[in-house]
Amino acid sequence: ELRRAYMHAACGFCPVASHVLARTRAQLCRARFAYPVRASIGDDMAEEASSASRAISFLHLTQQLKLTPRTGWVNHGVDKPESIADHMYRMSLMAMVAAKEMPGLDQNRCVKLALIHDLAEAIVGDITPHDPVSKEEKAKMEADAMAKIRDMLGDSLGGEEVEALWHEYEDQVTDEAKLLKDLDKLEMIMQAGEYERAQGKDLSQFFESTAGKFTTPVGQAWEAEIVARRKA
Repeated sequence: ELRRAYMHAACGFCPVASHVLARTRAQLCRARFAYPVRASIGDDMAEEASSASRAISFLHLTQQLKLTPRTGWVNHGVDKPESIADHMYRMSLMAMVAAKEMPGLDQNRCVKLALIHDLAEAIVGDITPHDPVSKEEKAKMEADAMAKIRDMLGDSLGGEEVEALWHEYEDQVTDEAKLLKDLDKLEMIMQAGEYERAQGKDLSQFFESTAGKFTTPVGQAWEAEIVARRKA
């Protein structure tokens, strides 16, 4: 079912492909949370094996971020669209740089938020506003996914921090989270402009949907620069 859904999404045959992908990936990933831990090699070694097992299980889960193309580009027929991980990586670099322009922000926290903000999509997939999933349902699916990821890591491996960072980004109550929300949109329109130039596509929708929605000085300045370069 997962393979068929990817094929349909890429070809534009199935309007609910993203929902099918999200449901199927969630079913497949549930099994990843139950790797057995050998406990017959002594308490200390068993604890170490458990920690290693949990870490590697988590890291295997994140492969889904590398494999899953961003839904918006798939829906617009972009050739070889970027993955979720591609988006998260450049956004992390943007966070490292942008934080320098806003005195008082915690640069390390900004980078952590960038690394975590789409982590739930390793389980639920990249659900867009155009998919047949309500905003409330999407929020619950992603919150449940992050709770599972916390349980997978355990607090000793940072599970509590990972989940808290995700909620910080979603709740938008800190200056760091607000900057990252701007960077999320900025990375998207940067990529849209790059696809327009490379593939001759009109991706104006992405620029129109974000216009006037940047709330930080850095976000507003970077948007102006990106748009100016697009028009040049």
